[in-house]
Parts: sequence; structure tokens; C-alpha cells
Amino acid sequence: MLNHTRLKFAETSDDAVRLLAFGVDALDDWLESQPQDVQAWVKAQGFKAAEGTTCIIPAEGGVIAMALAGLGDAQARARGRFAMASIAAKLPAGTYQLVSDHAADDLEEHALGWLLSQYAFETYRAQPPHGARLVCPDGLDKDRIEAIAAGETLTRDLINTPASDMGPNDLETTARMLAKTHGAAITVVIGDDLLVKNFPMIHTVGRASATPPRLIDMTWGDEGPTLALVGKGVCFDTGGLNIKPAASMGLMKKDMGGAATVLGLAHMIMALGLKLKLRVLIPAVENSIDGSAYRPQDILTSRKGLTVEINNTDAEGRLVLADALALADETPPDLMICMATLTGAARVAVGPDISPFFTGDAAFADALRTGAREVRDPVWELPFHDPYEPLIEPGIADLDNAPKGGFAGTITAALFLRRFVSNTARFSHFDVYGWQPVAAPGRPKGGVGMGARAILAALPKAMNL
Repeated sequence: MLNHTRLKFAETSDDAVRLLAFGVDALDDWLESQPQDVQAWVKAQGFKAAEGTTCIIPAEGGVIAMALAGLGDAQARARGRFAMASIAAKLPAGTYQLVSDHAADDLEEHALGWLLSQYAFETYRAQPPHGARLVCPDGLDKDRIEAIAAGETLTRDLINTPASDMGPNDLETTARMLAKTHGAAITVVIGDDLLVKNFPMIHTVGRASATPPRLIDMTWGDEGPTLALVGKGVCFDTGGLNIKPAASMGLMKKDMGGAATVLGLAHMIMALGLKLKLRVLIPAVENSIDGSAYRPQDILTSRKGLTVEINNTDAEGRLVLADALALADETPPDLMICMATLTGAARVAVGPDISPFFTGDAAFADALRTGAREVRDPVWELPFHDPYEPLIEPGIADLDNAPKGGFAGTITAALFLRRFVSNTARFSHFDVYGWQPVAAPGRPKGGVGMGARAILAALPKAMNL
């Protein structure tokens, strides 16, 4: 059972060690205000406030008088995030109280980074705990930061869990547990009932798996504007009959990263009690191969009635999302957000660290960019470029799921999804990666949330909450 609420601040303690964090430019001024023995000790230790460095200042009796943390120079701070996460991993076991006059955004980054430094995926192997714990800094909302850390933890745990234990049924179980925790309502349409309820493309993509495909539909809240979150839940992607090579299939347990991200974001929203009406839709499937697998050149009819020519069975995510988006669009929300690990082209464009997004709503884009800067969750806007629409029109059907040519793959995928949203005025699509390829502060190698914190920060302004 996933325990996504395990990252917590320490309780306030009179014995907490004072922790002072400095950039390179602030260290000398602080040292000049200290006694000579402290100045001598810090210089003897070679501490210059370089990013990620620490200095323990002892007191009589062998106890710690205070600890210093280095945040580096302006260039280091611009290039990195969550420097305090690397500090936490280097400090001796104990409870620490951060003493700082940093701006609120910086202080919240330090606090969240510290919590995220404690994350480890422990389902299959116990990991040694970090012994250094932080008291929530004064002036910050402890419950809010812990809720954000919990949402991020849920996302990471879901992505890190292999498909043997995180199939469509397991993803449903997690969604049901989350709904129960927050008093949300949930319904699930499974297997052949997808055909009865008119979700034909979700059924087609998932029907070859031993675990039946399903559509998860969770609702929460009874006041305020309406927000729909739609997440791609392809729990493993073989590529279908257009089977992936082994090197490309190796990370496909993470192809439900969109679903994992919207569930993590949904936890944040519900735990914080935002005044909105939330709907979460997750088409959960496994793109497998057997005699019933769908084929290249098949033509599918979607829930919306649009026909789709299949030119690559490995472009399945947009198919299952299309039926879910069409459902959400039938009762138009004030804002609809789709999140999916959709295209390799997005990684070519912006790399693994940035969430590209599409929207036709300038106000939401502005709020999102502002929120992303505030919470250090980088995003970048790409265009719904209308002149590329002909690329997704094959002639034999309304739409092509895998346009030839290789150009603008992220944009053409976004244009494909937009075709299924005709009634909702404000629609945004995020093409996330969901994976940290190299360990970084607060982000061990493995599953990672992308874009959720930026969206959370943007919602108050974007939805007038």
C-alpha cells in the first residue's frame, strides 16, 4: 500500500539546531558579526558557502552550536533547484531550525526541498532514512507544504511501481483510496462496458491485455468553478503490433505518468480544500499484444464520432485520451487540463526537466508562467499551430494518429487532442516526461512530478479562487 503522506516536518523543539543558509555574497558580512573563535573555525573548515556545502560549528561538550549551509553564487542558484535538499543529506542526524530572512518563495523552496530530500522508493527494498529533520520555518504554511510533498510523493511512487504491481486495476485501487481519503465520489467503467458506455478507443487500445481497460471518473467539491484533470494512464506500453525495440520499452512503466501527475495534483487540491469543483478522468489501459490487438490501418470511431486512421499502434495515448476528453467536454468545465507522457518529440524540444504546455488561453498561460517561477517547477509554452492541422488529416478518415514526416510531433499530438475539445473554452495540454534520468537535489533518479506544482500555484489567479 502506498504511503504518500510520509514526508513530514519535525515538531518544534527547543533543542533544534540553528541552521543558517547563505549565498556566497552574504557570508563575509555574517562572519564579521561573529566572535573571533567562530570566524577562525569557519575559515579553518574552508567553508565559503559554495552550493551544497555545510559547516558544523561545535559548542562545549561536543554538541552542535549551529550549522551553516551554502547556497552558492547567483549563477549556481539560477542553474539549480532545491539546494537545501543536498544540504539535508549532508548534515548529522538531528532536528534543525532554519534561520533566514530569505523571501517567502525562496524559503518555501528550501522547506519543500528538504522534505523531498527524504523521499525514497521503498516498496521493494528498505532505504536508510535521512537523520536530519527540519522544523517548518516560521511564516510558512506547514500543512500546505506537506500536502504538496504528499502529492509529489504519490506521483513518484505510482510511476516507480512496475507494471506487475501497477496495472489498470491497481491504478483504479489507488484512485479509490484517494477518493475515500478526501470524500470524493468515484465511478469506473471496465472492459466491455466501455463499448456499452461509448468509450470505443479506450476499449480498443486496452482489449489485448489480460487486465481489462477502464475509465476512472472521480469528482470532488460542491462550490466554485469547475476544473477537469485528464491523465493518460497507459500502465505499460509495448507499442502494440508496432512493437517498441527493447531500448525504448525499458521505461514504459512510466507511460501512466500523466495519470500519476493528475492524481498527485488532485491530492494537493483536495488536501488544501480549494474552493472548486474537481473532476479527474483517467483512461487506464495496458497496450499489449495478442490476437485481439488493434492493427495499423484500422480505422476507429471515437466517442465524439470522429474517425481515426491508425498508422502506428504505438501512438495509443492520444486515442485513450480522446475518449476521456470528449466525455469531459460534454459538460464543459471552466478549465480543462490534460497531462500525458505523450511524445518523445517533447523531450527533444525541451529536455527532461521542463514541462511543455499548450493553451489557447493567454490568461492561464501568464498565471502558469508566474506560478512556475514562484515554485521552481519549470514550464514552457508551445503553440497550437493551426497551419499544421492538415498533417493530422489523412483523407481516408477524419484524423491520423501518427502523421508521417517526423516534424512537430509534439504539436501535431496536441492538435489531435484539441479536436476532441469543442465546447470547453479553456483547454490546456501538458506533454510531461515524468522521469528524472540523473539524480539531482530533491529528485532521485526515477519517477518525478512535472507541472503539477506550477498548475497549483496558477489556479487561484487563473480561476479566481
